[in-house]
Amino acid sequence: MSVLKLLEAQKASMTLADREIAEFILEDPARMLDLSSAALAEATGRSQSSVVKFSQKLGYSGYQQLKMAVTTARAMEWHAPGGVIHGSIDASDSHMTIVQKLISSKLLSMRETASANDEETITAALAKLVGARKLLLAGVGASSLVAKDFSYKLLKLGRTVLLNSDNHIQISNASALGKSDALMALSYSGRSVETLRIAELAKKRGATVISVTGLQSNPLAEVADIKLFTVADEDRVRSSAITARDAQLVLMDMLFILLLRHQGDAYDYIHNSETAVTVLKA
Repeated sequence: MSVLKLLEAQKASMTLADREIAEFILEDPARMLDLSSAALAEATGRSQSSVVKFSQKLGYSGYQQLKMAVTTARAMEWHAPGGVIHGSIDASDSHMTIVQKLISSKLLSMRETASANDEETITAALAKLVGARKLLLAGVGASSLVAKDFSYKLLKLGRTVLLNSDNHIQISNASALGKSDALMALSYSGRSVETLRIAELAKKRGATVISVTGLQSNPLAEVADIKLFTVADEDRVRSSAITARDAQLVLMDMLFILLLRHQGDAYDYIHNSETAVTVLKA
């Protein structure tokens, strides 16, 4: 996961001292890489121990490891290909400029979502999806549409999937979960009350909770046993969950493809589904 994206997402919830260090790094990561921990402390008006503790709060053993993470994050930065414009969509933009900015924002969100989830976490989520007796999907708004798309794909593989647009039915289904079951809860903000309550109940029932949220600190991720993340570029698009939805879709599609590879009879199920549908297309 890009440490720069993590800092951007979580700085609002940091202490004042940590936020000032984070903002300094985000504003000029190249300069930060040239500074020692003592020099960074002086530049931000903080103590050297504050810089070290800041690094440790992010999960690094010390400042040098944080610098390595920033170096890696800068190397992973996505740059729009030739001819593609990246920036906020404005009312004065031409039709073609809007198209180019939109495509660029979507590509950026999908790429950064892929890099936000390490292989160990993806493997853990896949193992639970494979082994779950039944899987409950939960989400509201745009997240419910992504959940519905994922459920259709899983049903084609013969998986037992529960999904309902009615929140009362969703939480009722959660009450029947057990230790061999799983809940995948989707909410970019991680603060959708309905989804959070369903996750809390599923956790209480002993089911494994898999969250799919943004990088910012949020209560849904705190409840989850397995945390998956999406990165959206909504500030540039300024619209209704466009890139957040795309980020969720690419993550779900990746999990589906991994399931296809893992399940030996997956293509038999897919073939049977396609054959059944041809009757309706005749």
